[in-house]
Formats: sequence, C-alpha cells, structure tokens
Amino acid sequence: MADQAQYEELIRQFSAFGAVKREIGRLMPSECPSGSAAVLTLLDRHGDMRMSNLAELLAVDMSVTSRHVAHVVERGWIERSPDPADKRSRILRLTPAGRAQIDELSRRTTQLLAECLADWSDEEVAQLTRLMARLRASFDDSRAAPHRPPPPVLEQTTRTPAITK
Repeated sequence: MADQAQYEELIRQFSAFGAVKREIGRLMPSECPSGSAAVLTLLDRHGDMRMSNLAELLAVDMSVTSRHVAHVVERGWIERSPDPADKRSRILRLTPAGRAQIDELSRRTTQLLAECLADWSDEEVAQLTRLMARLRASFDDSRAAPHRPPPPVLEQTTRTPAITK
C-alpha cells in the first residue's frame, strides 16, 4: 500500500489534471459545453436510454441531466421518444447530427492528445490508459459499496486546555 506522501502527491496530480481538462474544454465547439459532450458520449457508448439511466451514468441530479438533455435536443443532436414499456418515460437517442458532433469531438480530442503526447511511446500511452481505467473502476467499486466514514484523526497535543470562567 502506498504511503501518505504518495497519496498527497496523487492529490496534487489530480489538481493539476484540471489544466488538462480545461485545455480539452477550450478546443470544444462553443455550442457543445462539457455537459453536452458527456451526454453525447454516454449515448454513443451505451446506446439509447432513459433519462434516469443517463443521470446515474453522469452521477448528477436529474435537474442537471434535464438541462444538459434540453441543450442537446435544441441542437438536434438527440431526440426523445416515448418509452414503449412506460409511456411516462422518454428514451433518449442520438440523431445523425449527434453522431456527427461526436465524430467532431473525437477528432478534436484525438488530435490534441496526439500532439501533446507525441513524445510518449505507444506503451506509455497504453499504460496510462490502463491505469486510468483501473482508477476509475476503483472509484466505481467504492460507490457501489456502502460508505463508511473514516475514523476521526486524533491530534496529539501538548497544550493545556484553556480554563474558562
């Protein structure tokens, strides 16, 4: 198991990784913010689904999911149709324009990564991909397990408690 210093360095790297995400965000078309890109990507990866399934995959509240879905529906990238199994629910489906948008997002991000990682070997890129997938899976596993808060950390102190009158 890693020691405390390694976890602290990992936390610093996670914080620094925000710069990578911001750079990827900058190259996205202005009409396709990250929430919309996430909706399109999940529908592309998992296929047609209900809004509740999408909210679960996004790990956000239904109201947030509804806003993202409304945005992509307005642009014609997805369509909502009645669920044959439950007429109160809607099934979300990518449209051809949505598939074209996914292709454009993929082209842009692939090009950026290829440029930024040009001095990495194929094995290094593959290793990073494997480790990131493993990290994500570890967090998915921890979400499925019941949450147990860590025990409180007790500080050692040599101070004498203040006496109040």
